[in-house]
Order: sequence, then C-alpha cells, then structure tokens
Amino acid sequence: MKVILLKDVKGVGKKDEVINTSDGYARNFLFPRKLAEEATDNNIHRINLKNEAERKRKLEETERAQAQAKELKNKVINIKTKSGEGGRLFGSITSKDIAEEIKKQLNLEIDKKKLVIDSIKQLGEYTAELKLYPEISTTIKIIVE
Repeated sequence: MKVILLKDVKGVGKKDEVINTSDGYARNFLFPRKLAEEATDNNIHRINLKNEAERKRKLEETERAQAQAKELKNKVINIKTKSGEGGRLFGSITSKDIAEEIKKQLNLEIDKKKLVIDSIKQLGEYTAELKLYPEISTTIKIIVE
C-alpha cells in the first residue's frame, strides 16, 4: 500500500515522503497513530504543491541573502569606545555591540548569532564574518578607536 508520511518515522522514512508499505502495517500502526495517510492522487498533489511552495520560499531567501551579502561586502564599521593604557578596552566589544552598530550605521537588521568574531579587547582593525544563510557569507571590517 502506498502511503504519505505525516511525520518522520524511524526506520521507515521522512515527513511528506511517499513510501510503499504492507497493508497491515499501514492500517494497524501508521494510520491509527496519525503518522501517515493513504497516497491518493489528491493527497499526492497537495504534497507536491507544498514542496513547490517551500522550494520557492527557499529560493527567495537565498536571493535576498545574496543581495544583502553583496551590499555588505567590504563595508567598514567604526566603533568608538573608551580605552586604557596600551590600547586595552574597558570591557570588550561583542557580536551584540557590532550588530547594534551595523543597525545604526547601515540601517540593516543583523542577528548577533550570525556574526562570527571573538570578543574584541584591543583598539585596532578586525574582520568579522557574517553568515547570512547556509553557504552564503560575507566579511565586514570593524575599526575600534
């Protein structure tokens, strides 16, 4: 019997996958637990539409991330802070501080979790990597003065 899985089933398949299984397994295990539904033409068509919409959404997100990466490429962020002897900072500059400065200076909302940089404890120039989407990243220069 052909069924469409509604949830991931260990050892059987992933969600929205069309699988072939025995009649008894489908009727006695998968259907009562709402893990699967029968693979009728209508249900298969619904799953195909859902997968197509998901693919389009991911494509749009990828294009948006690429445009944002191109816009941010080689941008410079200036951060002014207090420092002590030898250029050591009072405290440190974290990815949260950098994300706030990007919002102020470039008017772009960047999640602090997407910034890859160690905390900055000295005056100087640094580069930070921005991971905008899986496999799409860019670098920005940070000047601490």
